[in-house]
Amino acid sequence: MSTSRGEHERRTVVVGFDGSEHARAALELAAREAANRGLSLRVVTAWHLPAAAFALGLGPAPAFDPHEIEQAAEAIAARALELLQADASGLAVETRVREGDPAHVLVEEAADAATLVVGSRGHGGLAGVLLGSVSQHCAAHAGCPVVIVHAPDEGGESG
Repeated sequence: MSTSRGEHERRTVVVGFDGSEHARAALELAAREAANRGLSLRVVTAWHLPAAAFALGLGPAPAFDPHEIEQAAEAIAARALELLQADASGLAVETRVREGDPAHVLVEEAADAATLVVGSRGHGGLAGVLLGSVSQHCAAHAGCPVVIVHAPDEGGESG
């Protein structure tokens, strides 16, 4: 049986990681998926300055230092690697920390992916929303299958 060129190129599972419980659940599932399918794992952490950082269009407000925000994102990505060390021996893992809207960054990073895995909610937005804007955007725009993972504590919750 022949396979298409695209199938050969899609050797990576991409997962969005912001440190939230939903992202941790997504990371665990993505690592299992990559290991089971013999694929590599790309952990993506995106950061951006909130709109409030640009007071009156005059530049970043003093309370928001882009360098500090980027360092915090790098620490989050490093935490993902720590979480994976115990469970992912032998798994090829790379991390990418990128500036930009998380939804757009994840769709871009998943352009060559076999699967994109995201948590149903992250640190942004309203806690009561069942499906966050990032996961909705990814599901609508990614060029690969998207798995949206709920945190383990959501089992039978209704609300």
